[in-house]
Amino acid sequence: MAQVIAERKDVDFVLFDQLNVDSLSKDPHFAEFNRKTIELIVTEARNLAIKEILPTQKDGDEIGCRFDNGKVTTPDSFKRAWDLFKEGEWVATHVNPEWGGQGMPHLVAMAAGDYFCGANFSFMMYTGLTNGAASLIENFGTDKLKKLFLKKMNSGEWTGTMLLTEPEAGSDVGRLTTSAVKNPDGTYSISGNKIFISSGEHDLSDNIIHPTLARIEGAPEGTKGISLFLVPKIWVNDDGSLGEFNDVVCTGIEEKMGIHGNATASLTLGGKGQCRGYLLGEENKGMRAMFLMMNGARLHTGAQGFACASSSYLNALNYARDRVQGRNITATAKDAPAVPIIQHPDVRRMLMTMKANVEGMRSLLYYVSLLIDKSHIAKDPAEKATYEALIGYLTPICKGYVTDRAYDVCNLGMQVYGGYGFIKEFPQEQLVRDCRITMIYEGTNGIQAMDLLGRKTVMDGGKAMMALAAEMQKTFDQAKTFEPLKPLVEKAEALLKKLGDVAMFLGKNLMTGQVENTFAFAYTFMEVLGDAIMAWMLLWRASIASDLLAKGTRKKDEKFLDGQIKSATFYVRNVLPITHGKIETIMDNCCSAIEMDDESFGAK
Repeated sequence: MAQVIAERKDVDFVLFDQLNVDSLSKDPHFAEFNRKTIELIVTEARNLAIKEILPTQKDGDEIGCRFDNGKVTTPDSFKRAWDLFKEGEWVATHVNPEWGGQGMPHLVAMAAGDYFCGANFSFMMYTGLTNGAASLIENFGTDKLKKLFLKKMNSGEWTGTMLLTEPEAGSDVGRLTTSAVKNPDGTYSISGNKIFISSGEHDLSDNIIHPTLARIEGAPEGTKGISLFLVPKIWVNDDGSLGEFNDVVCTGIEEKMGIHGNATASLTLGGKGQCRGYLLGEENKGMRAMFLMMNGARLHTGAQGFACASSSYLNALNYARDRVQGRNITATAKDAPAVPIIQHPDVRRMLMTMKANVEGMRSLLYYVSLLIDKSHIAKDPAEKATYEALIGYLTPICKGYVTDRAYDVCNLGMQVYGGYGFIKEFPQEQLVRDCRITMIYEGTNGIQAMDLLGRKTVMDGGKAMMALAAEMQKTFDQAKTFEPLKPLVEKAEALLKKLGDVAMFLGKNLMTGQVENTFAFAYTFMEVLGDAIMAWMLLWRASIASDLLAKGTRKKDEKFLDGQIKSATFYVRNVLPITHGKIETIMDNCCSAIEMDDESFGAK
């Protein structure tokens, strides 16, 4: 049974019906990206993903990356796919053409990435990290650094990474010990060890460029004393040619649960005292710069998890239609024939849960990509500020909540297959294993929840949350014009009101010193807000579908459109009651998790 990675009809529905992506072409910045061009881009991305990248997924998992004497080799199929990816100029789709990018809207790039990540996201990590590293150079690098590095990175000739994590400084980046000493020529000598570096060493490109966090001698402790440096694996001469090896040594790669096709490396910088780097931005402001890359990486991580979920759902749907087992539960005759398992109620429950979550996640990720595009072209400062506030507020949802739900979907996708889902002959178990990392890296989902509550909700005074609520209400008002959707909207509006109440409750607790206990509920708050946003996205879809059905202009799509209304109905009536229960949990303010003595948890 062929693996499926994204449903084109749903991709097009979100792009053109829900988000009106082609309207971006009215702005000179995106003038060339009309509907015909966008459709062509998505078609070409789909073809490349299915024909060339998808076949590498199994190699990536079973052959994986191999380490030998400081060198890492990827599967041979990766090299062919990477060359084709470069030839198609897919490495830097949304990047400024001045620096070798395609300049397409982020929303269109997200749709293309829907297919690419669904085909093999461990392969796509090599380009995703390169995009992030190049963005740091574009935003904080000198003209010299931009000219030396950007076009070769954006073409895929060179790749990039992100060097943050150290053995004794994981999520607590302020404890890092990597040091930097300024040289007479303005470069810095770098010395230290980094771990868990995705794409840290491989054989796909001629050079690997490492944005690296380090502390200049004499700098303050903690995050206030961290600077950002550009450290190439091979030194780049002033004329752009490659020079000597820059003393960045891979000491090993991790054996992991999933994403075997991407090397997770341990690196030693300056072990022989010969590692140099360029300062990126200002001294002691490295974390501020790195957050630019990390926020983009967090959106990308959400897209990675979602791509696994989308594939798992479509695989499970096709399997359930083809797999014949058991009689229909309503059959009374002893000789009643076996039926496809999609006719069994519990399988339908699982498929409906998967469908609603996949559709809501796609709409959310695409919507945030559209906000990024709108923020780029906005002329009014107030309008631009609103877009940026929404992007910032929704980023921890896209990373934290989406990857949680994506993993749930992948688990259900394996369950639909039954015992076959647990064996390697079918793709479902790999999707579960690959998806799991998305809940951990780029800031664990617990950290995302704390960021959402502490920084994005309370410290902001609730402004971003109120802006989000206003956008949600616009959709609800539109949906109310369709009589069948009114009862669903009423339930969603009731949840929206409670969201404001629970945010004020948690904020008050923080302000009155209940810090530990309040943050013990941060994760539940993220789940509650995420559920509400999913209901919003699904009702938005249902409203559009209702309008199209009423107009009768899309006869061939009637079943698909009816499916949008069914997804919203299922989600609002089956999930939101549970969400209200989570709100009650928060408002009850139970302190047992914090009051528990450490030794009471169990044996040492």
